[in-house]
Amino acid sequence: MYWTLELASYLEDAPWPATKDELIDFAMRTGAPLEVVENLQALEDEGESYETIEDIWPDYPTKDDFFFNEDEY
Repeated sequence: MYWTLELASYLEDAPWPATKDELIDFAMRTGAPLEVVENLQALEDEGESYETIEDIWPDYPTKDDFFFNEDEY
């Protein structure tokens, strides 16, 4: 399983919190690439809900990871 920013971006509008099955369904309905569905299928299913993309991909970059000042724009 591997994630990239492009692949993870397909889950930004997912209905969080969501279970593994709900995320797979969302990815398929929205036309996400097959790699997204395969990555979601590779998750261990313990019946728990995922709150955000960070629960699936801990290295997902947040706004704090970028070095720009939003007040300037």
